[in-house]
Amino acid sequence: MENLDCGKMNDYTLGIKEIDDMVGGLKKGSNILLIGPSMSGKESISNHIIHDNTVKNENAVMVVTANEPGISILERFKRLEPKLLLSRVGLVDCISKKYGGDFAVENENIKLVNSPEDLTAIGIKISQFFEEFFIMKRIPKIQLHIISLSTFLMYSNIQTVFRFLHVLTGRIKMANAIGIYVIDSEMHDQQTITAIKLLCDCMIEVKSENDKNFIRTVGILSEPTSWLEYQIVEEKLMIIKEPLTFDNKNIQQYLVSPLVNG
Repeated sequence: MENLDCGKMNDYTLGIKEIDDMVGGLKKGSNILLIGPSMSGKESISNHIIHDNTVKNENAVMVVTANEPGISILERFKRLEPKLLLSRVGLVDCISKKYGGDFAVENENIKLVNSPEDLTAIGIKISQFFEEFFIMKRIPKIQLHIISLSTFLMYSNIQTVFRFLHVLTGRIKMANAIGIYVIDSEMHDQQTITAIKLLCDCMIEVKSENDKNFIRTVGILSEPTSWLEYQIVEEKLMIIKEPLTFDNKNIQQYLVSPLVNG
């Protein structure tokens, strides 16, 4: 993993105030590995970054999904972010065509490919969205999310995925975009993880301990940020600043709150 001082430029943000305040934002052209164990909320963190940047910063977003049908993601965007202009959203759906049915929907927002194994077709669809957003619509800020590399590695070997990512990460740098790549730290050996890290400038690292989830960044600053506890509520990430304590005043509020401690 290169340390290219991704921070202090404010070209892009994570939409997590406590971390953005520490690192100063993400430098344009950055490729970020979002890594952590299963069930730690990695995909929800990626969704949080997508939602925050597309609504507040009016970025265009491309999501390559190998885990969830594109139509489901699009419907979630509509539900959670009614202000989001869908003309700035592009989804490359790698699974719906494989299984068919009602999920295999292609429209102006969704492009289908045959399977997560077809990396050539995925690259072509990404290029088409790049041309649409960057050249035709002249949207200056573009973010790409791959959800997830672990699924790609189930269908292709590390050499094939590495070559695909080498081209893609170079495209991100050339376009002054950002790329965020989700990977499960428990599914792959250290050699595979190390190879992927070589293509990225910095990391968002998550871990789970004692039924609680924590997040930090590595490589944006000269030292990793401190671990911060977080919760995901309605696809929004919330940093837990203080342990929750109970008294007669807040016990009723807790019982009706959507938050789940830990």
